[in-house]
Amino acid sequence: MCFGSNDKSDDPAPKPTQARPSSGSAANPKASMPQDYAPPPGPPPSHGYPSQPESNHVPHPEPPSSYSHFQPPSQDFAPPPGPPPSESKNNPFFSPGPQNTEYAPPPGPPPTHIPGQSQHDWQTAVPDTALLPPPPSYFSGFDRSPANNATEEESEAGESWCRQYPLYGPMPLSHEIAAAAQHGNVAVYAPPFFSARGGGSLAQTGAAPGVWRGRSEKGAPDTCLATYPPLYHAAAHSPLVTGRRKTAYYEVRILEDGSRKEEVSLALGFAAPPYPAFRLPGWHRGSLAVHGDDGHKYVNDRWGGKSFTEPFRRGETLGLGMEFSVAPGGNGIRVEVFLTRDGVERGRWNLHEETDLEQDLPVTGLEGHHDLCAAVGVFDKVAFEIVFAPGLWKWRGYEG
Repeated sequence: MCFGSNDKSDDPAPKPTQARPSSGSAANPKASMPQDYAPPPGPPPSHGYPSQPESNHVPHPEPPSSYSHFQPPSQDFAPPPGPPPSESKNNPFFSPGPQNTEYAPPPGPPPTHIPGQSQHDWQTAVPDTALLPPPPSYFSGFDRSPANNATEEESEAGESWCRQYPLYGPMPLSHEIAAAAQHGNVAVYAPPFFSARGGGSLAQTGAAPGVWRGRSEKGAPDTCLATYPPLYHAAAHSPLVTGRRKTAYYEVRILEDGSRKEEVSLALGFAAPPYPAFRLPGWHRGSLAVHGDDGHKYVNDRWGGKSFTEPFRRGETLGLGMEFSVAPGGNGIRVEVFLTRDGVERGRWNLHEETDLEQDLPVTGLEGHHDLCAAVGVFDKVAFEIVFAPGLWKWRGYEG
């Protein structure tokens, strides 16, 4: 029994009404009750019969005529339509069980299906990659230069010379020589065959210390002009020793009078001594250079170099620099090489990052642990000025 909000009484709930016994059985109701009592036929009143007036006599075996139309409820109950509430998504108490309910898909094809055409035409969107050209090789070089190339015999001779004369270790410098190099007072040396076979000339100008003028004639052989003292002295300039960045730099002016019109036969580079004087810088170990005839950069590369800049032009001032700084994390030396044209930086590369492990040769000698000298390579007909004095450079980046 349920009590609503209008019930204000504190009395206990009334008990159900008890049926009164008949007069004949009031004295000893147990004596007159048969022991093999059987329930009356038919369902009890709570199973659907209308309420009847209370009576104390035994009901008739047959139901009254007014109940002849009543049929007892069937025990075969049909479930209501639709899924049971426990499996409905809208039921807040729904928790899916481990069983999976499988529903048949709707009839017909999906709405996006077009008869006679596949749903994903990937063959058209992705062509056969075997027909595509190979990907570009950003870090691999050329087998040959598009401008000029030395012979295989000359290349092997340079390699043999390098095997015979290994790289020097850092050399001690006096304070006087180090101060002279700091102000650009650097000497340039030409091998004997430069003037004997090629008709070349090289001399320091009288205008200011640190400026050298030279020229080579048509048909002159490959020549590397060495310098001393080194522009980078490992014992004094290494950032691992000083904790500061060091920049080694110089410039070369291509003179119009005395140079070929179609190309500039000159290379700007650096080399760790010793280096073969009959080979251009960048072709062998411990050297790098940018060649003016093709604009390629060469790092221990005796083949065709790598694309870097445009070929040099007559009347232009070119500069080449190397920056040495402590690598991130303090592990080693970070080396970057940059090129300037008429005082403006026009290209830069990292010595270690832009290399191909399978095709490039080691960069030993250029990593900041050896002395590095300016190396100017010339061949054929060209006229030039080498400038080591910072006050005469067109590039002003060294000022900070």
